[in-house]
Amino acid sequence: MKILNGKVFENGKFVEKEVATDGSFFAADSGDGKEIDAAGCYVIPGLIDIHFHGCAGVDFCDGTVEAMRHMAEYELQNGITSIHPATMTLSEEELTTISKAAKTFHEEQKADETLLTKEAELVGIYMEGPFISMEKKGAQNPLYVHKPDAEMFRRLQKEADGLYRVCVVAPEEPGAMEFIDSVKGEVRVSVAHTTADYDTAKEAFEHGARQVTHLYNAMPPFTHRAPGVIGAACDNENVMVEMICDGVHLHPSTIRTSFKMFGKDRIILISDSMMATGKPDGIYSLGGQEVQVHGNKATLTVDGAIAGSVTNLFNCMKFTVKEAGLPFEEVVACATENPAKAVGLWEKYGSIDNGKYADCVIVDEDFNIRQIVKHGKTVL
Repeated sequence: MKILNGKVFENGKFVEKEVATDGSFFAADSGDGKEIDAAGCYVIPGLIDIHFHGCAGVDFCDGTVEAMRHMAEYELQNGITSIHPATMTLSEEELTTISKAAKTFHEEQKADETLLTKEAELVGIYMEGPFISMEKKGAQNPLYVHKPDAEMFRRLQKEADGLYRVCVVAPEEPGAMEFIDSVKGEVRVSVAHTTADYDTAKEAFEHGARQVTHLYNAMPPFTHRAPGVIGAACDNENVMVEMICDGVHLHPSTIRTSFKMFGKDRIILISDSMMATGKPDGIYSLGGQEVQVHGNKATLTVDGAIAGSVTNLFNCMKFTVKEAGLPFEEVVACATENPAKAVGLWEKYGSIDNGKYADCVIVDEDFNIRQIVKHGKTVL
């Protein structure tokens, strides 16, 4: 298949060129004779959401293959071709059930590639909790907050057959630095749900933490005398930061300022979406807690804490360009290239390069999705 006449995202800019696939991968040429005319449109890599909880009425923590399949179908229809969903702060027993279901779902997708014309591909799991601060738990369940425990992580990783690519920790908690030392060669460690000051966060990054979970949220604010996690992350060029650009979690000015602080190569757009994404207002749940959704805002009914977003990653990308005013060529990299690099997928995902999986989205100048290609096959 060939994609003709489009403005293709390549090396940080859009160029007019032809794109070809050999049926699964981007290739120098295609012999099947199929063509897509992308005139007047952008051709961007398939989006990769490395941190979200649910959508379309289901949650990853439902712990069933059926729920994961339903999530994956919704995500693919919205231009997210690869998914890396997140757990919540739950009991080890519940996390084990989720891990086993994810392993089964992943195995089913690998065994039947035709599923990938209907579903986003499960490429990993994000462990958000239980190794967090009680004070900054946010929408996490306080009943299951747990001290950093490398052996617990490894038990869950074994049940998931190695799918966990990110694990969060609050670095001020007892044993956190030892935890980072122990697991940093096995999983990417992200600082999250934390009261850490600048020096503690700096130490965590020196020990090997390489990411910050939903920057600004569930952590002390950046101030001129106490820069905290945000300042420490900015000072360490090895650290990438996640941002929820849904119009609720971050003000457009904060988004613009963050791009100036961190640069386009260190920002990862995430949705942090929950099960109400794509559904009407009402009562939903997140990690076993009741959530009220009104418009584009989700809050816990018990204390009003923001409980994830109700916006998918494609719409977060769109908001960042149209409302925050960032250049499209910078923003698209934050939803494709950067997440792939962060979680170790860059060799086969995240860009339109020969030899990588042929995942791309064709969008018009008003950000309407015109066509989705997954592993070289059309979805829409």
